[in-house]
Amino acid sequence: MTFGTIVFRGLVRRPVRTGLTVLGIALGIGAVVALVGLAAGYEKGIGGQIDAIGVDIIVSNMEGGLMPKAFDDTVPGEIAAMPGVAEVTSVLMQILSVEDAPMLMVYGREWGGFTWHNLSLVDGRFPLDESEPAVVLGTLAAGILRKKPGDPIQIEGMDFTVTGIVDGKSAIENGSVIMSLPRFQEATGYEGKVNFVDVRVPAGSPPEAVGVLCEAIEARYPKLRAVRAAEVVGTSQGFRLAKAMSWSTSLLAIAVGIFGVMNTMLMAVFERTHEIGILLALGWRKRRIVGLILCESAVLGLLGGIVGIGLGAGALAIIGATPSVRGLLVPDLSLPLAAGALAMALAVGILSGLYPAWRSSRLSPGTALQGG
Repeated sequence: MTFGTIVFRGLVRRPVRTGLTVLGIALGIGAVVALVGLAAGYEKGIGGQIDAIGVDIIVSNMEGGLMPKAFDDTVPGEIAAMPGVAEVTSVLMQILSVEDAPMLMVYGREWGGFTWHNLSLVDGRFPLDESEPAVVLGTLAAGILRKKPGDPIQIEGMDFTVTGIVDGKSAIENGSVIMSLPRFQEATGYEGKVNFVDVRVPAGSPPEAVGVLCEAIEARYPKLRAVRAAEVVGTSQGFRLAKAMSWSTSLLAIAVGIFGVMNTMLMAVFERTHEIGILLALGWRKRRIVGLILCESAVLGLLGGIVGIGLGAGALAIIGATPSVRGLLVPDLSLPLAAGALAMALAVGILSGLYPAWRSSRLSPGTALQGG
């Protein structure tokens, strides 16, 4: 009988218990994959949006909340006059319930600003001017709302007309409702207010020029934060809180999995005391017995990891298709995330088997045979 055969027989001896243990690990790993995949999808979506628009610096007020607080819309003009600034555009952004969609990103953008330039018209037309009560929908938002050019749409109690469908070159842009800044300020009651200023520096500016400009903006406006566009997600309070919560929940699920595997392996050691005694009597060294138990627990962890990645991928697909998430982010299951989850599951299996393996190494052949 080979070493591998003994490992396999140990796992199939109690198939229900083994299956439940694998499922326990799989649920923990699935939670990791789903939660981290959501966070990665959000980060990737924001990054894609920033790349599509071509922003160098984002100015906002994140003080006291998860969403940026509104500030006076005279600030963008003042920033535009600062040295080292090539172009500035004002944005008011809110996450709102729009008709049947529980949450959609809705933007009011400065008319003629560069944030309009990345939008490619797919159908219909753009608003004629900033005063027209009109919106354009990203391709994904149009599907969610089941709207086409010419259809009416109601936002915050005000009536608008969908004049066009656009491709914004990123998931978040395509899941958005976009209109002129004055019309959105009027609809939301934020007249004279914005909550983002997108800044571009002159082409060819050295990287350090962006940092110097960020410091100058924050020095002039102490309540505002000027952040390099590439760093905006990582410095967001909301994103950091969501990421911390996702990892906390995942680690709790992993801890439950560790105790589940440990309990299974301890029961296996107690039930196979006689078998371990025979192996010791046949000349197996104690370290080989330890290796046997660790291999069994590692296989449990590996199986749990494979099943868990499948569960997490399924959960991400379901979450990504729900109306409350579509248009806000595209869940991301990357190869590094899957590999990390599998390695985590394997580590869970090995760590869980350490104490049972140590217990098995304490058995003497005579005592083990009597225990049978």
